[in-house]
Amino acid sequence: MKPQSEVKTVTLQRPDTLVKNIILIFGFSLLTAAGAGVEFRLPFTPVPVTLQTLAILLAGATIGWKRGALSQVVYLTYGVIGLPVFSGGALGAAYLISPTGGYLLAFPFAAIIAGFLTSKHYGFVRNTTGFMTASAVILLTGTSQLSLFTGQNWNSAFLLGFAPFIAGDFIKSVFSAVALSSLKRLKR
Repeated sequence: MKPQSEVKTVTLQRPDTLVKNIILIFGFSLLTAAGAGVEFRLPFTPVPVTLQTLAILLAGATIGWKRGALSQVVYLTYGVIGLPVFSGGALGAAYLISPTGGYLLAFPFAAIIAGFLTSKHYGFVRNTTGFMTASAVILLTGTSQLSLFTGQNWNSAFLLGFAPFIAGDFIKSVFSAVALSSLKRLKR
């Protein structure tokens, strides 16, 4: 006698789970926008220093790679539709194809990487390394677009758009790893 085949059922998300996901996604998109508001400019580069990377790393690590990436897509959508959420109050789709737009375009991918590399809540060093990897994706993508749009060779663009931000991104990665460890302890 052959076993009866199992009927697969598709369940929809419970309303409370759906609301929770929406709150988390929009919350991190707004946190990223707030991070853009905390900026200072270095005199030798067109790329501002902001707290956006911190929000992106924490989004991927705390709400997962899918929701983290979606939060960054929502953030970019705010700017594209005309809300002044990019650094310096910039807005519009054209900003994404500006010399510094590559950094923004990398945000969803960085959230994915941060989510994947810290999803098991490894130890401090491994999480910090995962966060630095996600930050490097932002810096590499941004520096590539900076080089392309300014006509500078890669070495010059690297000195303007990557090297000055390594120390700050390391500090943000360490802070994110500490925050993730603290959240893990709170969940227990």
